[in-house]
Amino acid sequence: MSAAEAPTPVVALVGRPNVGKSTLFNRLTRSRAALVHDIPGLTRDRHYGQGRLGARRFVVIDTGGFEPVAKTGIAVEMARQARQAVIESDVVIFVVDGREGMAGRDREIANELRRTANKVLLAVNKTEGMSRQTVIADFWSLGLGQPYAISAAHGDGVQDLIDEALPALPEAIDLEASDDTAQPLQQVDDAPPTPEAIEAAALEGSPAAPAVPAVRRRIRVAVVGRPNAGKSTLINTLLGEERMIAFDQPGTTRDAVAVDFERSGRPYTLIDTAGVRRRGKVTDVIEKFSVVKTLQAIEDSHVCVLLLDASEDVAEQDAHIAGYVLEAGRALVVGINKWDLADAHRRERIRVEFDRKLGFLSFARMHVLTATEGKGVSALMRSVDEAFAAATAKLSTPRLTRALLEAVERQQPPRRGPIRPKMRYAHQGGQNPPIVVIHGNALDRVPDSYRRYLEGWFRDRFALQGTPLRVEFKTSRNPYASPR
Repeated sequence: MSAAEAPTPVVALVGRPNVGKSTLFNRLTRSRAALVHDIPGLTRDRHYGQGRLGARRFVVIDTGGFEPVAKTGIAVEMARQARQAVIESDVVIFVVDGREGMAGRDREIANELRRTANKVLLAVNKTEGMSRQTVIADFWSLGLGQPYAISAAHGDGVQDLIDEALPALPEAIDLEASDDTAQPLQQVDDAPPTPEAIEAAALEGSPAAPAVPAVRRRIRVAVVGRPNAGKSTLINTLLGEERMIAFDQPGTTRDAVAVDFERSGRPYTLIDTAGVRRRGKVTDVIEKFSVVKTLQAIEDSHVCVLLLDASEDVAEQDAHIAGYVLEAGRALVVGINKWDLADAHRRERIRVEFDRKLGFLSFARMHVLTATEGKGVSALMRSVDEAFAAATAKLSTPRLTRALLEAVERQQPPRRGPIRPKMRYAHQGGQNPPIVVIHGNALDRVPDSYRRYLEGWFRDRFALQGTPLRVEFKTSRNPYASPR
């Protein structure tokens, strides 16, 4: 088997809470993908990343605090996630805390890893500024062989640890050749054509271009909403496995966890996010970090699924979250989960509240679903595909200009004093969201109401369902105006 065809090794980071697993994960992946703070239990779900150290490439799995003897509560689900990571991995790096010394739970974890893991390496973390031989002395008794003194925060000893973990790994594995998620957003950089060319093309006409992009790219889908709306359950249903911890307790998910999967031959990346509460109620440090990661996930996505809870009223916070999505310019699909728990009266109430509080989302498809049973999920994903196609549609300049002239003929922009703005031509200035740039004279006098009219006109004319659309004006300079 050649180096390019060699299977990618998988390394799982396992240990009790707050020993530095996420810090080591960020070090190996050269990222800040995992939340890091001096608070135990910050990580809960399995978190995957592309490890990179020198010429070596591998997959790293970050796990939550592992408590093998846990019987109840969220710790049981976290232990299940850690055990699954051990099963999937080729090498387990058992991380312990060198400053605290060996704890009783370290011995429990070591006993289980000896039975279940393929290969285990013991990493004694937080050893910066300490005598390495002294700090690792106690950990020999775990019976896992040579303890490796490292500092995940500073990188000390990490290279030696990976050299031992992956001694036979070929150095020419190319993982980036097929990574199409590095640039989730795409801008159209075409220079604006001349007015003469635009008007000639608009009059001659051109064939209608398809709205769906020709190349199938991986769609990054962020599932957002208030706590306990069923975001993790929805992702588990799509994946067909208990990939995320779905627990009947608000705030279970703390980090933004991305998972790749395929559905009907199309690649997706699902991003599970933490629930966002009202700003006045966010006082915990961990929750503040979680909100930041959620907002970053919205920025990095192509399409957002706003999940509402049918067992509760539509809240102002739902409108705030939708506002975050619109401000980022992301395509949007709305899902109302737990529809089976709502009777006829509540269903009608939800529809009325949706129209009253979220009426500004009229461009987005709305679906009712029951994530636990998979009802309505297929229709939801079809709308995700539709929204992505609309957000990344390529709109030709002649078609945009003709649509603009028709909109102006139907309703001209209002006068501002003796001057009426004159719109000459339009071209596309960006994607995700689609940006329409209009050129003309005195366009700085166009009111916001007319801008909204044009946004709705272009969206209807080009069937851009599920995506916001932005209209920008560029006023031509008057060559006869005397300079100041």
